Amino acid sequence: MTGRSSARALVERTLDAGTFVSWDEAPVDVRPDPGYAAELARAAERSGCDESVITGEGRLRGRRVAIVASEFAFLAGSVGVAAAERLVRAVERATAERLPLLASPASGGTRMQEGTLAFLAMAKISAAVAVHKAAGLPYLVYLRHPTTGGVLASWGSQGHVTVAEPGALIGFLGPRVYRALYGREFPEGVQTAENLYRHGLVDAVLAPEHLAAITDRTLTVLLARPRPPAQDTGAVREEPPQVTAWDSILRSRRPDRPGVRQLLRYAARDVVPLNGTGEGEADPGLLLALARFGDAPCVLLGQDRDRQSPEHPLGPAALREARRGMHLARELRLPLVTVIDTPGAALSREAEEQGMAGQIARCLAELVTLEAPTLSVLLGQGSGGGALALAPADRVVCARHAWLSPLPPEGASAIVHRTTAHAPQLAAAQGVCSTQLSANGIVDRVVAEHDDAADEPEAFCRRMGAVLARELAVLFHRDPAERLAARHARYRRLGLPGPA
Repeated sequence: MTGRSSARALVERTLDAGTFVSWDEAPVDVRPDPGYAAELARAAERSGCDESVITGEGRLRGRRVAIVASEFAFLAGSVGVAAAERLVRAVERATAERLPLLASPASGGTRMQEGTLAFLAMAKISAAVAVHKAAGLPYLVYLRHPTTGGVLASWGSQGHVTVAEPGALIGFLGPRVYRALYGREFPEGVQTAENLYRHGLVDAVLAPEHLAAITDRTLTVLLARPRPPAQDTGAVREEPPQVTAWDSILRSRRPDRPGVRQLLRYAARDVVPLNGTGEGEADPGLLLALARFGDAPCVLLGQDRDRQSPEHPLGPAALREARRGMHLARELRLPLVTVIDTPGAALSREAEEQGMAGQIARCLAELVTLEAPTLSVLLGQGSGGGALALAPADRVVCARHAWLSPLPPEGASAIVHRTTAHAPQLAAAQGVCSTQLSANGIVDRVVAEHDDAADEPEAFCRRMGAVLARELAVLFHRDPAERLAARHARYRRLGLPGPA
């Protein structure tokens, strides 16, 4: 188990030297009885703080940020009426001054000496954080050892990005309380930062000395605003040669074909990987990240070809994680990039019982109505409902040998001909390859492969990245109402005769 760092030590380690300015005023008077007043006095003497939280602002790598942090040495970091009021005032000030907010709880939870009034104070803290996020402002959380109870169940669990301290005890009900209530020990290893990461509840586990770097990288993405692009010269525009659908399908299945991880490695910068749904699930088949292509920021969610297999296909949890990405794009007012590269979603008892069809439907509904700009990338295989769930977008970019189909061609052939032998002919008839997708108005731009992305992975990814940077910059500066209306019209008219 990790040791405990003080709030002031964390602030000094994280912010630029000498830049912290306290926002704290004298705590509101909660009219404590003599015994509780004595406890407060002893806590202040031990901790050097007048309450269990400190608040203020400073510079982080030169950028102005607001910060709130628990002081565990003050009554185990517990939050009562005065601490809650201090927190809320700080969050409200950060919102009014449009500052990103870094929160670092370390607390036993609600202050028992103040009972139900303290308990319900969590509601106003959560409300203030919700208003801050609704203003499109970043809210980042660093969970320190220990964080439990009402603090975890309010401002500790609302981060756009949440990082935890290695070895930290993090749980809803502290082990001492559990033991007292139930007469047995809480299962070992459950309430740890590392276990929460495995279950998709935190995005990373990092030591305090890395907090400044991850915060700076995250804010670099979240606060980036690309310049309007210059007139398109066609430098990255390449009309695709005619290719057969079956040839593209075979090429897309090459195991050495570059996927979303290679795209990020070669073409993106300031990449901040995120992890899981935030609700207890993680699927390795989907990669969720914040990133920039050129100067354009985005929330990226991509199907990871390297982590899908017949034994571990893309499951419902992956689409729930994708929906987390959609919610982040909406809250942070950032473009959303979806990367499609899947041989198909899971077909299993577990997938049915966990609502695969419902998750596809919800992804579709959220994507077509999402207020944020959307850009879909067909990178490789685009098979079935798993691909469809991430396909609708303002703009669709396609690699030359990527494809999109209701089923793998072999499955479609089995339906129509009762044999897989007609897969090549059926793929051509269904219009699944980049040339046909472009002709049918499904794809807006095709990115060349020379002659196959697997033979030039870095060059291909950089070419794709240049296209994405430009597309994102254009979308970022387009009128939102016009953009959303055009998206609806696009899919309303798709496949109908007459002009699109």
